[in-house]
Amino acid sequence: MATPSIKHETFKDDRHKGDVRIANMNAAKAVADAIRTSLGPRGMDKMVCAANGEVTITNDGATILKTMEVLSPAAKMLVELSKSQDINAGDGTTSVTVLAGALLNKCMQLIDKGVHPTVISDAMDVACQKACVILTSLATPIDLNDRDSLIKSAATSLSSKVVSQHASLLAPMAVDCVLKVSEDCKKAESPSQMTAGSSASGKRVDLTNVRIVKKLGGTIDDTEMIQGLVFDQKASNSSGGLTKIAGAKIALIQFCLSPPKTDLENTVMVANYEGMDRVIREERNYILTMVKKIKASGCNVLLIQKSILRDAVTDLSSHYLAKAKIMVVRDVERDDIDFITKTLNCLPIAHIDNMRQEKFGHADLVEECSLSGGKIVKITGIQNIGRTATVLVRGSNKLVLEEADRSLHDALCVVRCLLQQPYLIAGGGAPEMELSRQLQAWARTCVGMESYCVRAFAEALEVIPYTLAENAGLNPIEIVTELRNHHANGNQHHGINVRKGTVTNILDENVVQPLQVSTSAMTLATECVRMILKIDDIVMTR
Repeated sequence: MATPSIKHETFKDDRHKGDVRIANMNAAKAVADAIRTSLGPRGMDKMVCAANGEVTITNDGATILKTMEVLSPAAKMLVELSKSQDINAGDGTTSVTVLAGALLNKCMQLIDKGVHPTVISDAMDVACQKACVILTSLATPIDLNDRDSLIKSAATSLSSKVVSQHASLLAPMAVDCVLKVSEDCKKAESPSQMTAGSSASGKRVDLTNVRIVKKLGGTIDDTEMIQGLVFDQKASNSSGGLTKIAGAKIALIQFCLSPPKTDLENTVMVANYEGMDRVIREERNYILTMVKKIKASGCNVLLIQKSILRDAVTDLSSHYLAKAKIMVVRDVERDDIDFITKTLNCLPIAHIDNMRQEKFGHADLVEECSLSGGKIVKITGIQNIGRTATVLVRGSNKLVLEEADRSLHDALCVVRCLLQQPYLIAGGGAPEMELSRQLQAWARTCVGMESYCVRAFAEALEVIPYTLAENAGLNPIEIVTELRNHHANGNQHHGINVRKGTVTNILDENVVQPLQVSTSAMTLATECVRMILKIDDIVMTR
């Protein structure tokens, strides 16, 4: 008697799902390989050319990926990964992408051997958690009053940038800025127990309180931290206005010193010259009344917010303000209003009737300064100055200026990481190699497929020291083998010294980085790889 066939039993072809997964991984790997040569202090720079002819030269991973035109949805996930690392830690944007690419490569090898993607994904998560525990055990706690340790960490961040030769100027500046704007907050008992609004050091830093003003001209050596406020424009002196005021009473106004206009759909018809004279006379009286009210309030410096509806200041109002001995700085950007009010300890004024002394900021001196690239307005000696910092960045051309701005931002983020989590680890590929060694040893204690996956995770971490050696022009196989040997002998802090071309104790060379940069890179790269692993099909919608 024939065996009855089981109902609904059909053959399922899973080749399509495998093809989609492999295609996604290859696309993401291509992005990682594209910026791999930019890793480390001897990494190459990329020249990014926009469609409008604008050129950007940088080796910052987040900037390169942000400007790249990426079509594959999986490759875009690596762009977002780099962006996440930039927001979370500020540094390590190239490292996190290269690490994700290496993990994907290992995942493809495991899938080829028949390991299920879900098993790989779960094992990667376990390995990542173990890696973060090992990293924390390798870290050295620092005293936030030890300014030299903070400067060393900021200098390491700047060592891979185009402006690395100016690290001795920019690193202390970044440390001073962050320390100035830091605020006390709830202290967490350990790095793993941090919650929203708390930090391991009891300090919190909001980098929106640090303003970087770029001014073309001069060199990076002319960059300075200003104890006050700087505007990248000259004072409004078209009608003989003042350019210097001592004992300034500063008002930040958000209304226009110009005659009101009709709505867009309306028009005013003037039939004769008498009507035209009357309109001009009314406009003059309107502006004169406003200027008299400003003068009566005691204000002698006006900061006027930029207006999109009509001119914030007309030639006539500039003339009357100059006669009243009031200095004017026009076209203040809306985005800068919060920073200015924090710094000057003043309040923005939305209507002329609200011009009162208690809303003014007070400073010893407001003056217009001439620089090689133009003029700026500088406010110094501010009374009751807020927790803000201003840096005036100079550069001989636009490319250098933009790169100096990006590099300084990375250094600020590194110091912020240290204030939030005051632990330092060695750089130069030392923590990655030590992680790889300890995870491989731990993998031997695991059972089943998890053991293979953890070992693959450990091997993928060696891509960082391998790439550092490769980009420095050294023999990567020889250097990584020597580094592995040092770590097997218990030298945890030995890393690749690209300046000397050998393996040395990297802490003696002052090459250090915040723990948060490494743990963030490890966690985010693993999450991204797990997400790509779980995708088995692409569904197109209209």
